[in-house]
Amino acid sequence: MNEIALIGKKIGMTREFYKTGQLVPVTVLKMEKARVIQVIEEDKRGYKAVQLGYGKIKNSKLTKAMKGYFAKKNTEAKKLLKEFRVENTETYKEGNEFGLEIFKDIKFVDTRSKTIGKGFAGAMKRHNFGGLRATHGVSVSHRSHGSTGQRQDPGKVFKGKKMAGHMGDKLRTMQNIEIIKTDLENELLYLKGSIPGAKNSEVLVKKSVKNIKKLTVQEKINVAEEAKKTPDKKKK
Repeated sequence: MNEIALIGKKIGMTREFYKTGQLVPVTVLKMEKARVIQVIEEDKRGYKAVQLGYGKIKNSKLTKAMKGYFAKKNTEAKKLLKEFRVENTETYKEGNEFGLEIFKDIKFVDTRSKTIGKGFAGAMKRHNFGGLRATHGVSVSHRSHGSTGQRQDPGKVFKGKKMAGHMGDKLRTMQNIEIIKTDLENELLYLKGSIPGAKNSEVLVKKSVKNIKKLTVQEKINVAEEAKKTPDKKKK
């Protein structure tokens, strides 16, 4: 069940306190339920997958083709459709809905979201260049990116050359982010630390791909509590 992902909306950041007084910064995501729109079988497409639909959309914003598609599937229109490869399609049926409960026993997740757009940025801000010297004959080019091309050979600027340009507004994946808590009633997910993206941006959340043995904040606190208890016994 953990092969599928959910899409949430980034609400903002806050903080959580533990009984020990420890403070943890968290990002709050409002998660949306995912509905199985189509189950894709191997004999038809050559692979097994499920197509999930997220979010609401007005009927007036749909194309005729999509109206027909949702009518055929006998389901309400969804804003976003995504396919996920799965090993076993038998557990999924068209019309099934998944919410935050799929992250019930999961401690770490991966997120994918668009970074905040920064517009046109110079080479120093965009690529962390050092810039030119501020003295000794450097004239009005202190924050420039230096020489661009070569001489006659090869006589061009190579693709991918780090220069000034559009910064941000790119998809970025963050791995192994700890789930601090889940609020099933309000469909809120609290993730440790910050996540790329502006407020109200879409964030795709799925089970962590990497197999990690990292301790969660709560587990670290429990270990510390146990460590405090053991020396007392020795004194007696």
